[in-house]
Amino acid sequence: MTAGRIFAVVGPSGAGKDTLLAAAARARPDLVVVRRVITRPEAAGGEPYEGVSAAEFADRAARGDFALTWGAHGLRYGIPAAIDAELAAGRDVAFNGSRAVLAEAAARYPGLVVVHVTAPVPVLAARLAARGREGVEEIAARLARAPFALPPGLTVRRVDNSGTPEAGAAAFLAALQPERV
Repeated sequence: MTAGRIFAVVGPSGAGKDTLLAAAARARPDLVVVRRVITRPEAAGGEPYEGVSAAEFADRAARGDFALTWGAHGLRYGIPAAIDAELAAGRDVAFNGSRAVLAEAAARYPGLVVVHVTAPVPVLAARLAARGREGVEEIAARLARAPFALPPGLTVRRVDNSGTPEAGAAAFLAALQPERV
């Protein structure tokens, strides 16, 4: 059996990563979309994730329950180690990641493909305001971090998600296809 492929989906806040992952899950039931573990109450809304306390996160990390962890925006994020079994079973796996963990992810998963989801700053600003989780200052800080460089040496596929949801989903699904030789 061939091992599955792994995709790290990254991009600025508001680019639509979770929306595209949800669309991909509907279109490709064979795709394993990872549910992240975050030190944020689940009542905060947004993406589907498992909310845990900082203490529980630390305990789980110490037990080796995570394949990858990182910190961002004052929170801790974890990708469950269960993805290793999914990959070994030949399933494709996609997770909402962070540029902060890409080098570690590429070292652990040499076939890692990064799907970099982008949108122009005005689109990002409107989406962040619409979701209602951040205030004006936090939105401004997120927008200031929007342009970023990815670590060198990675396989990167870019998806412009500034158009219709259907166009974004089609571009995202195309990025998940094997490269043609």
